Amino acid sequence: MPDDVPGAAMIDRPSALPTDPAMPQHTAAAVYGCAREFHFERHHFELIAGLLYQLAGIALAPHKAEMVYARLARRLRELRLPDFDAYCALLQGEDGTDEIGFLVNALTTNLTSFYRESHHFDFLASTVLPEVRTLNAGRPKPRLRLWSAGCSSGPEPYSMAMVLVAVMGADLRRWDARILATDIDTHMVDTARRGIYPLSGITGIPPAIRQRFTVDTRLGGEPAVAMGDELKRLVTVKPLNLLEHWPMSGPFDAIFCRNVLIYFDRPGRMQVIENFARMLRPGGYLFLGHSESLYGVSNLFRQAGPTIYRRG
Repeated sequence: MPDDVPGAAMIDRPSALPTDPAMPQHTAAAVYGCAREFHFERHHFELIAGLLYQLAGIALAPHKAEMVYARLARRLRELRLPDFDAYCALLQGEDGTDEIGFLVNALTTNLTSFYRESHHFDFLASTVLPEVRTLNAGRPKPRLRLWSAGCSSGPEPYSMAMVLVAVMGADLRRWDARILATDIDTHMVDTARRGIYPLSGITGIPPAIRQRFTVDTRLGGEPAVAMGDELKRLVTVKPLNLLEHWPMSGPFDAIFCRNVLIYFDRPGRMQVIENFARMLRPGGYLFLGHSESLYGVSNLFRQAGPTIYRRG
């Protein structure tokens, strides 16, 4: 799989964002045309938001214009561009494909932490893994597949790996067990592959778990921790756009896709959920974020717990 944004070379460059009726349409007038470092107008936002929608399926509401300005202003400084006219011209020009990855990376949100929404990891340990053990009883080479879809910088898949090793114990050695971690942001993919985090980023890991599964190191001259080899052997990190072709075949026993669907419009959510159902084994589990639900989106799942769904 390439290390750039899938499909970037074939982008039609739109002039406006397709409107989602559910999105708020108000935008503070002060965002546009005011005195600031880079002149920024509505048509700049609409072109950039349209590209993000087409590339990643993420629908930016008009009130996100200030966020777009703040994040891309840093990029304009790096490129030494005079204004957003020049940046939009770059995106639409012959060299625009090279800039697309930076655009997506800058505008996708990457909030994550270890053991975030801990009840999901409790359910993984108490229900999913024992069930998978039962399903594989008597097989000479039992199989387990987990997927962290929208893994950000990696705390989620490594938390899954910690639970897996703790629950399965020495018996895990005879299993064909793998955790796939994917994200559209190539910077986050690189960070997850390295598996090194500042001390401020590991506060969710219980001390005993941290002592068992991590190694002290340094990051940028500051104290940090690295994920141990036992975890890294289980986790494979790849770039993936959830609205593009999925090269893996499954089936997965459980998929974590938390706080990702909220950035898609309704057709995008329905497409991704349908594909998740296709990738899960019968009875497999889908974990969503605390503000997400399948109500009115899909009838392919039944609820198994708070923001936990089971494929029918």
